[in-house]
Amino acid sequence: MKRKVLFVIIVLLMLPPLISAQTKEWSLEECILYALENNIQLKQKEITTQYDASTLELSKLSLLPTLNGYATHNYNFGRTLDETTYEYTENETVRSNSFGASSNVTLFSGMVNYNTIKKNQNNLLASEQDLEALKDNISLNIALAYLQILLDKELVNATLLQVDLTKQQIDRTKKLVDAGSLARGNLLDIEAQEASEELQLTTLQNNLTISYLNLAQMLDIESVDSFQIVIPPVEINPVGIESDPGTVYSVAEKNRPEILSAEYSLKASENNLSIARGGRSPQLTLGGSVGTAYNDSRIDILTSNKMLFKDQINSNLNYGIGLTLSIPIFNGWQVNKNIQNAKRAIQYSQYTLEATQKTLYKNIAQSYADAEGALRKYSSSKKAVESSQEAFRYSEQKFSLGLVNAVDYNQAKTKLLNAQSQMAQAKYEYVFKTKVLDFYKGLPLTLEHIGVVSK
Repeated sequence: MKRKVLFVIIVLLMLPPLISAQTKEWSLEECILYALENNIQLKQKEITTQYDASTLELSKLSLLPTLNGYATHNYNFGRTLDETTYEYTENETVRSNSFGASSNVTLFSGMVNYNTIKKNQNNLLASEQDLEALKDNISLNIALAYLQILLDKELVNATLLQVDLTKQQIDRTKKLVDAGSLARGNLLDIEAQEASEELQLTTLQNNLTISYLNLAQMLDIESVDSFQIVIPPVEINPVGIESDPGTVYSVAEKNRPEILSAEYSLKASENNLSIARGGRSPQLTLGGSVGTAYNDSRIDILTSNKMLFKDQINSNLNYGIGLTLSIPIFNGWQVNKNIQNAKRAIQYSQYTLEATQKTLYKNIAQSYADAEGALRKYSSSKKAVESSQEAFRYSEQKFSLGLVNAVDYNQAKTKLLNAQSQMAQAKYEYVFKTKVLDFYKGLPLTLEHIGVVSK
């Protein structure tokens, strides 16, 4: 009894590490989230966005006045000018100091500073949308790789079942051949079919391994051996696609980051034109300064002694304020050329926006057409699978009774496997294309949405 109790305690103590050692299965949402947190290209793009944010902050800070100070400490030998009295000293070593500060602020510059801020704001918004577009591309690629694993796994499972059936049929055929009910050629044909199916199974298993490797590499996961994904059983919803391309595009045009990025870039180009035109305007600057100096050769007239440092600093104190107006007259046509180039940049940005809009509509229309085609293909292949299953069962019964040969039996079996493969391919193609359409409508990538029913 004590031994049994001890054995149970040992087993209970070992259960937690055993459970924790189990392989983690990744869902589609977990794969996407992990990729968005660890993708190197995404991190680089985030740094670029941070740089654009810093550029915007600098353009705002440029509106503040400048303030600079200075201090000098000099030794002069021989005949030297005392800048505090403008008198010369002869054959002396003179030590002098000067201190001061100056400040400037631009009061008007043709709205260049304001338009620079607006341009940098739009550049930052465009950069943020580019970051979102990159996230979307990564998410779609992850989803495609994930669904490829589901497809490959389904093909492997279907082929495994066929290999299993073939092995069972080989056992039956051996018994019939040994009993003299069938010719040995039937057994050889079945064994050849098994070898062919084993080869096909090996190919499909290799494809599955490569698909796992591709997804793991996209996630930057080092260990592929323990990497597994959740295999959700899914079915095609026969109601088909709810939205037409025009409806999907009308939603996507307002929300897709690639469109918003192109729009912000166009606005930044327009701001750049305003900046270029500001080069024709006068600039008004307000400046001020304060300073003082010390010279160790200066003599106090009242005492005939050298003036003290603090006395000179106070007596030599000076300050001023002034306005500077800079009027552009001729600058080698630089302003005119900048304006022309800014107009060209606007035209280029307009073409970019138009091309992005057309590409988006083309992708939506293509995904819609592919989804419809995949749905039709799935419906046809589903019927083909059902009829092939009946034909195979009928052929299997006749083969067991010796009414058909192994060649006819193998043909029925191969036809069933091909129909199952085509149905699986059509199913996951439809799933992916409908996920793309959902994504364009702003829905998250998941296998829980319309078009796919998780059991």
